[in-house]
Amino acid sequence: MAPPDFTNDARFDGLYLNVANQTRGIEPLLDTVFSFLRRKSDFFAGPPGSGDAGTDEAISTVNRVLRKHADIYLMEKNRKEAERMARIEKAREEEEKEVEATRKRREEEKEEEVGRGAVGAGDMTMEAKDDVMELDPDGAFDISRSDEDHKLSASTSVDPGHMIDEAAAAVASSSSTEVSGGAVGDDRADGNDDNDDDDDKRDDDEPPPVGNGGTVDGKYVWTQTLQELSVSVPLPEGTRGKDLNVVMNKNHLRVGLKGGTKTMIDGDLSHAIIVDDSFWTVEDGNRLVLTLQKSNQMEWWESVCVDDPKINIRKVEPENSKLSDLDGETRQTVEKMMYDQRQKALGLPTADEAKKFEILEKFKKSHPEIDFSQAKFT
Repeated sequence: MAPPDFTNDARFDGLYLNVANQTRGIEPLLDTVFSFLRRKSDFFAGPPGSGDAGTDEAISTVNRVLRKHADIYLMEKNRKEAERMARIEKAREEEEKEVEATRKRREEEKEEEVGRGAVGAGDMTMEAKDDVMELDPDGAFDISRSDEDHKLSASTSVDPGHMIDEAAAAVASSSSTEVSGGAVGDDRADGNDDNDDDDDKRDDDEPPPVGNGGTVDGKYVWTQTLQELSVSVPLPEGTRGKDLNVVMNKNHLRVGLKGGTKTMIDGDLSHAIIVDDSFWTVEDGNRLVLTLQKSNQMEWWESVCVDDPKINIRKVEPENSKLSDLDGETRQTVEKMMYDQRQKALGLPTADEAKKFEILEKFKKSHPEIDFSQAKFT
């Protein structure tokens, strides 16, 4: 039978957490361990008759165990970093595939529009040719074409309104920009614009959330960065780690006192977390602090649990001083969010809105035959 592996044994965590809460420091905690070995064992003395060799062997044993756990820590750290980089690389590859698919789709749509434009131009040429009145051999105009011929010619002419509708559909499919024909916009659309303006005004007046988080009355206070959440739960004075029942799953969190006397948190998380990288501790005997590692480290959370009050993530303010500590992908996302916030504050278009406008302008230049003067863009 293989000997038990104590390097990852969690059975004594409650005991050590209790000791840690009372000693309040790493060195005092280690002092209690070596004090026990010194007073209650022959760890430092060694076997009878070993002399000073017993003490040297004790120091060697401590160094060996310490080195072993340091190697385990570094190995786990490198593994987690490799997994994080793999997730980022996978997200980057998926984004590149999406960009490539979007590019191909837009090229196909552009080719279809060019084909429709060529057909329309051919129809206009045929109509112009049919409208020419030639002289007959006697020198008179030939007006022998019947009304049916005129009607047929009119039916093949270009309908500007129809072309504008087609252009609107193409722009909507490529840039999600809606184009509605006519000088007068729909009343409901105008109403929605007014509502959006009111929402933006309320967002401007609303202060940014403290710590990019919030407070759930009677339960907890939370803050966040792009990588993790910190949740602080008040506890009865003198509460110890072994008095708590904390269960952290990928999409669910439950916190309560053992025996079912009180449950502080029990709900589905707003987003997934990395359970292996998340942990909790009791501070000052009256406060539980949970550190939840985000599975997607490129998004802000509106709330810890789905049923809790939500914050306005458009008011989140990342710390500029820490941007240099982020990886390239995350830093790019944060800088874009900050840029969009500044643009909205100045009443200017965001990066996505500017991109949509640029696509629309290119479309208008590539189709000069379409009259957009009577079109409204929303």
